[in-house]
Amino acid sequence: MAAALLGLVILMALALTIVAASARILREYERAVVFRFGRHTAVRGPGLIMLIPGVDRMVRVSLRTVTLNVPPQDIITRDNVPARVDAVVYFRVVDPAASVLRVEDGVKATLQIAATTLRSVLGKAELDALLAERERLNEDLQQLIDEQTEPWGIKVTAVEIKDVGIPATMQRAMARQAEAERERRAKVIHAEGELQASTTLAEAAGVMATHPTSLQLRYLQTLSEIGGDQSSTIVFPVPLDLLRSMSAAVSEPPAAAPQPTAARPERHAELPRGRAGELWTRGRERVSAGPRRRRH
Repeated sequence: MAAALLGLVILMALALTIVAASARILREYERAVVFRFGRHTAVRGPGLIMLIPGVDRMVRVSLRTVTLNVPPQDIITRDNVPARVDAVVYFRVVDPAASVLRVEDGVKATLQIAATTLRSVLGKAELDALLAERERLNEDLQQLIDEQTEPWGIKVTAVEIKDVGIPATMQRAMARQAEAERERRAKVIHAEGELQASTTLAEAAGVMATHPTSLQLRYLQTLSEIGGDQSSTIVFPVPLDLLRSMSAAVSEPPAAAPQPTAARPERHAELPRGRAGELWTRGRERVSAGPRRRRH
């Protein structure tokens, strides 16, 4: 009786050992790829699964999304600009059996595919597109990498370009280009403003021409604005009527000069007669002849 009881205890312990060796617990995000005598039989999980000890083997596969950082890659863009680009890849396993049977290391294989595809796609793009059209490039990368990893049971959900490094000389050239573009836009905006202002001023001039009183009111408003400023400016208002009269006087042609009259012959004074006239005549002759030289 004691021997039978001992044998029963040994059998129960052996059974518990076999159950413990064959029982497996899988989490919600895990699956088990089961091999029996080296052949794939099924994919089990999640929860409690039972394996035959010594016969069945299983490989755990996680279905969670994996974040894979692609190392920086040195590329040359389509317009011959060297750049250094790194990216991040998000993928997950959708077919556990294929991820185990068709590829040895799915993470490593996806990393190599992502690096080569990154160099290939970005090498065909220009630098401006690489900086401004990242969304389109991310979609192209995601589609190309997903097509190559689909036979492995791996789904690439997203690819994001993290950083684009360019040489310092190219950065300075791009800064000068951006500055010139800003100056061009500023000049265009200023020219458009001048055009709109000139159009508005032309309309205002037409209104003032039809209503001269509005010009006087504008003149008085300008005087009030100048007078309100605390400065040493002195304003002398000049009536517009005075300016009009002065401009009219300047624009009139000059008056004709008077014609010169013929010169009248001078009337000589009547010479005295007799002895007085003879003396007066001799005096004039001496004055006209000048002083005489004395003889030595």
